[in-house]
Amino acid sequence: MFTLLLAIIYLGFISLGLPDALFGASWPVLQPTLDVPLSFAGIVTITISGGTIIASLFSDKLTSKFGAGLVTSVSVGMTATALLGFSFCTEFWHLILCAIPLGLGAGAVDAALNNFVALHFASKHMSWLHCFWGVGASISPYIMSFWLSKNEQWENGYRTVGFIQIFLTVILFISLPLWKQIKTNNFATDDEESPEPKKLREIFKIKGVKSVLFAFLAFCAVEATAFSWTSSFLVLGKGLSVDSAAKYASLFYLGMTVSRLITGFFADKLGDKKMIRLGFSIAIIGLIMMILPISNTLICLVGIFITGFGNGPIYPAIIHSTPQNFGKENSQAVVGVQMAFAYTGSSFMPPIFGLIANHISISLFPVFLLFFIILGSLLIENLNKIKNTA
Repeated sequence: MFTLLLAIIYLGFISLGLPDALFGASWPVLQPTLDVPLSFAGIVTITISGGTIIASLFSDKLTSKFGAGLVTSVSVGMTATALLGFSFCTEFWHLILCAIPLGLGAGAVDAALNNFVALHFASKHMSWLHCFWGVGASISPYIMSFWLSKNEQWENGYRTVGFIQIFLTVILFISLPLWKQIKTNNFATDDEESPEPKKLREIFKIKGVKSVLFAFLAFCAVEATAFSWTSSFLVLGKGLSVDSAAKYASLFYLGMTVSRLITGFFADKLGDKKMIRLGFSIAIIGLIMMILPISNTLICLVGIFITGFGNGPIYPAIIHSTPQNFGKENSQAVVGVQMAFAYTGSSFMPPIFGLIANHISISLFPVFLLFFIILGSLLIENLNKIKNTA
């Protein structure tokens, strides 16, 4: 039963990644079809992010009442419904309407699954599971591009991913007894893992929570800004062609995915604390390579990959260490607020850098990332100091 449930959770993480890159892949066709300004994409993404933040903040209450299995199943069902809804949109406000359940579903499943894995599985599984999130995020753009090549049938792109989500929802609902029945040393029943939900002010009073929350905001600011602006930096800051920049921009994402696959083999041996320190250190090295005033673009490209490689283990290791740092009874509440801060960083920091690039210089891109990486590293070290003196 342990292996079967683990396999289902891996499917859940693929499901979590599937919708993430779909809207961006479809927007170049959706925008002229709906006859709205190009910038309106930001309205949709902010709506999705708002939903994920709200769902993350309420994840403790939801999971305490219904259990991680049911919350995950219903949440994936919500994303499936939302994606199918996208395929029938004929007006821009239809997109906003569908973005609400997409964001709420994504936020709830993210917090519930991450905490469940942190409580019951080894660190290596957290790393590999987040690698599988990357698999889902990689698959959906290819699905959309396939249908766009067929007379721009973006509707079928959303329907295909929506039907995949429905299939995963059915699997998750069938698996619900497993989430409750497994009672080995690695698992607890829903009652054992669901103490009274914590209020937000109670969460902030837990020693070290503020440090880890703002570390999450800083770290996810780096990740989201890199996803959004690497290509533009390579074109405007390094003089690459648009098609070359688009290709090489994936080096950051590739570095993250490869890192999570490889570090999974060492995560249990090194431990979460060492994995986090190692990740931050490698990312700093990569960013320094990007900042170096060297005309050889290859150094910068290698730096992008190394930065992504360093970023890879940080997110899974911080999540996995949450029960140890703050207690199992507090972990769901803390993970939920961590997700909210993560989405806040990923939602608002890329536009802030956009203002910097517009009014100062896009060449500050790696400096901007380095600032937040160092900030995140210092905040995690402050957390370690608090826990060592507690």
